[in-house]
This record gives sequence, C-alpha cells and structure tokens, in this order.
Amino acid sequence: MKDEIRFKIMRNIRVASVQFEHVAGDKQANLTKIENFVKKAAEQGVELITFPECCITGYLFLRKLTSEQLQALAEPVFDGPSSQALMALARQHNMTIGAGLVEAADDGKMYNTYVVAMPDGQFQRHRKIHCFISEHLACGSEFTVFDTPHGCRAAVLTCYDNNIGENVRLAALNGAEILLAPHQTGGCKTPSPHCMGVIERSLWENRKSNPAAIEAEFKGPKGREWLMTWLRARAHDNGLFLIFSNGVGVDGDEIRTGNAMILDPYGRILAETWKAGDDMVVADLDAALRDNCTGVRWIKTRRPELYGQLTVPTGLEEDIRSVRFGKDL
Repeated sequence: MKDEIRFKIMRNIRVASVQFEHVAGDKQANLTKIENFVKKAAEQGVELITFPECCITGYLFLRKLTSEQLQALAEPVFDGPSSQALMALARQHNMTIGAGLVEAADDGKMYNTYVVAMPDGQFQRHRKIHCFISEHLACGSEFTVFDTPHGCRAAVLTCYDNNIGENVRLAALNGAEILLAPHQTGGCKTPSPHCMGVIERSLWENRKSNPAAIEAEFKGPKGREWLMTWLRARAHDNGLFLIFSNGVGVDGDEIRTGNAMILDPYGRILAETWKAGDDMVVADLDAALRDNCTGVRWIKTRRPELYGQLTVPTGLEEDIRSVRFGKDL
C-alpha cells in the first residue's frame, strides 16, 4: 500500500468520549446509561462515540468470578443482545458506537472484547491483546483497524494494549487515523512504586460535599498526570487522533479516575474532564491536522530494514496472565 493511500486525509468528524461508573454484572443498567449518553451525543451532532472497557458487564469484579460465573455473564458478539442493542442505537442515531463486554466466542474461549457498531450495519470487534483480569479469559491475537462510514479509518486498542508502543505503531502502519482507546484505569494498585496508586474510597463518597479533594486526585499522579506521561506520545508519535474513554468511580475495591479526553495528532488535548462522576466530552477532529503532522512524517521516514530485532524474542518476555496469576496459562 502506498503512502499516499495509507496516509490519506480523512474528513472532519465530531466525536465523543464517555466516562461512567458501571454497575458490576448489571448489563441492562449499563446499557441504559450508554443509551442516554448516545441520545445526548446525537443532540450535539456526534458521529462516533467511545465508551469504556467492559462497561457493559463491569470490570474489576471479573477477577473473582469462576469460569462458570463468567460463562453466565458472557455473550456472543454481533448476534448477542448487547451487540444488537448497540447496533439499534447506531442505526437510530447514525452514529458509530464502541463499548466493552465479556465475549463468549465460537472457539469455546471467553475474551475481553470491545464491540463497535456502525450505522451502515457493520460490526467490528477487538479482543484485548494483553488480557489479565481473569485467568479464564483468553488474550486476543489480532489488530483491529477498519474503515468507518464517516470517512475515516479507526483502530481499537484496549487499556493495557495501549501501553505497548509497538501496538499503537502497528495500528498506524495499518492506516488508522483515529485510535479508540477504552480503559479501566487510574487509581490502580500497581507494583511500580512511582505509578498511580489507590484513592481513598471516602474521597469518592464525599465527592459532592468536597469535590476539590477527589478532583485533585483525578488530576494528580494517580490519574491525569500519569496518563500525560505516555498517552500524548502515543498520539503524537503516530500521527493519530486518540479518544481515551475510562471508567470512573467505584470499580471493585478501587476508584477509577475517569479523565475522559480527546487528543489531536500532535498530542494536544482537544477536550477533557476530571469530573468525579459520569461525563462526556465532545470535540471536532480537523482532518487537515494530519496533513504532514510530525507523526505521519516520522513514519514515512522509517527504515524498516533496520528493525528486524523488534521481532526477535529477548528471553525476557512474560505472559501478562502468568505474571498476574503466578502460573502458566
């Protein structure tokens, strides 16, 4: 594929990113929230909207479920009721809609899957490549890049997938102009001593009487500051618009930080929120910003013949599930 095709100029598009506090295991309640946000977005002329990772099923509580309990929660993608509900909304509002759930796949496995429903009747799905929330969920092994009916080419990478720079670069090399980046992050327990950290539940519970305290945590190193250390680089270095959607509020024994935001191909923030509650941000993506932007120029001047070592194992590689659960999977 020639550069002039791969790095074409997309058309302008209005997009939205949503953060919301899901109800663990209550798919109908979460789909109702999604529907309400889609309606609000439609009133503002939004054509593409991104919801968080596993926002339909809930997320952190999945780690405590048995295989049988997960199977009861999971459902087929595309033909399942949640996918069909997203498609009905997409067609009704002429909008592309992305949201996450647990998939029961035809191969007998279960995946952390992100479903994208488009108003022309097309579906896409991304099975999280680096899935570690449950030993009963498999990791996907494919990149998800596709054309939308809105004159742009999009990719999906779910949460940890975005942490690996090679994943984002491959999305860009496959022609992605917009990266949908659904997450459940911020306020996480982590083995890294200088990364994120737990937010006190009391700050969330007192968010209405003392909003400044919880917003300081959301804007600080447990939330926005941590995101800014790497998220802007993913957009800038690859010449991508990036739509970051995240959970907010209670997620198991952690507090998600929200921080829904939309970035341009220079890593500049077009819209963001640090509200301690459900919220949506909207931005117009100016397609001309990708014309000769830094990331696109850098990709065009790569020297792939020098990069063979990137595909050679170092011996340090670890399956993220084995690291998390302490056994081979």
